[in-house]
Amino acid sequence: MFVCIQPSILNRGLRWKEIMPTDIIMPQMGESIVEGTITKWLKKPGDKVQRDEPLFEISTDKVDAEIPAPASGVLQEIKVTEGTTVGVNTVVGTIAVDGEAAASAAKPAPAPAPPAKEEKKEERKPAAAAAPAPPASAAPVQASDDEEARSSPLVRKIAREHGVNLSQVPGTGLGGRITKQDIMAFVERQSSAPPAASAPASQAASAPSRPPAPTAYPGDLVPMTNMRKIIAQRMIESRRTSAHVHCMYEVDFTRIVTLRAKQKTAFEQRHGVRLTFMPFFVRAAIIAIQQWPIINASLEGDNIRYHRNVNVGIAVALDWGLIVPVLKNAGDLNFLGLQRGITDLGERARSKKLKPDDVEASTFTVTNPGQFGAVFGLPIINQPNAAIMGVGGITKQPLVVTDKEGNDSIAIRSVVHLTLGYDHRLIDGAVADQFMALVKKSLEGWNEEIG
Repeated sequence: MFVCIQPSILNRGLRWKEIMPTDIIMPQMGESIVEGTITKWLKKPGDKVQRDEPLFEISTDKVDAEIPAPASGVLQEIKVTEGTTVGVNTVVGTIAVDGEAAASAAKPAPAPAPPAKEEKKEERKPAAAAAPAPPASAAPVQASDDEEARSSPLVRKIAREHGVNLSQVPGTGLGGRITKQDIMAFVERQSSAPPAASAPASQAASAPSRPPAPTAYPGDLVPMTNMRKIIAQRMIESRRTSAHVHCMYEVDFTRIVTLRAKQKTAFEQRHGVRLTFMPFFVRAAIIAIQQWPIINASLEGDNIRYHRNVNVGIAVALDWGLIVPVLKNAGDLNFLGLQRGITDLGERARSKKLKPDDVEASTFTVTNPGQFGAVFGLPIINQPNAAIMGVGGITKQPLVVTDKEGNDSIAIRSVVHLTLGYDHRLIDGAVADQFMALVKKSLEGWNEEIG
């Protein structure tokens, strides 16, 4: 018996195969990570996506990261809403690889219950976000879908508060995303601009009516982000674990400030990376650790682990929290290697490109509250480290300077205050002081090549 199959049936079968959606799964960001929280979808159902472009953001107990699209096409369905925590390998959405077919398929029939609920959420979201802003400025600063995708909630909130249209703000972040620094710089330029170059009349009229609002409005009850919960938990655990003691040293930083001012332009031209102050502090700490290895140790029960490598955690302040990526084997790097490593970690932290391995296995930590103007800080130890060094702001101060003949004079010098927070269970005060004295000596008498 012969069976005749019509070509149209075969075509329909092939067409069905073409439009089978691609699953979007919650990735496993490390061996120890078993779940993740979706903090933001960067696209909504019906939006076109390109393979490897950022699709959604997740938060785990290690890192916050942007997850790329697994295929090109159209975001067909969001199965897991923002704020939901699911296990790794869970299907959180689907992409229709044949975008045209997916878009037409989505129109005729009513969507299933979960996607319909998600669509309502997306429709309500802009209105809810704009609610705290004054009515007069809400309309001009309503963010478009594109602006939603390339800015964070904090950026959009600042824009509403200052009556800024995000389409006018150039973004310097990954893929043109608008960062907090971008919006604040734009606001500052706008406020200092002459009247002729100021915002439209509807915005200008409302701007003087109230001062810039704080990030959160008085009376708001805002749920903690996943990252903030983890930070809170770890800070309390560190306080309960280590016997915190701090010592502070004043360092004459003039030699390095002068050196950087002379060489920063040539350094960037030669190596393609900015010359910052951080590698000077890290290098000085490494030199001192080589003489006082207990600073680089950690406590394991009743035993002390002396680490072979110096893995320096570099605290990075983010718009949404704080993270400490780790520069591995920092003791084996020259000055240029330190600068490149520090820059790379900072950029990937701010663009959510860190991997769990990037924030693990630190043996010593450096944090820099001075970048915001602090004279010094009393940092909490980053467990399981035994010590953390805080870098204060660099300011010009009058100091008594002694020349080679022993004559004293008063001079204007660049000064920085360094603080060492250490675990008194492992490190004695005398050792901490001698460690910091060597850090101070290395910085004040800097004689290493910077490349």
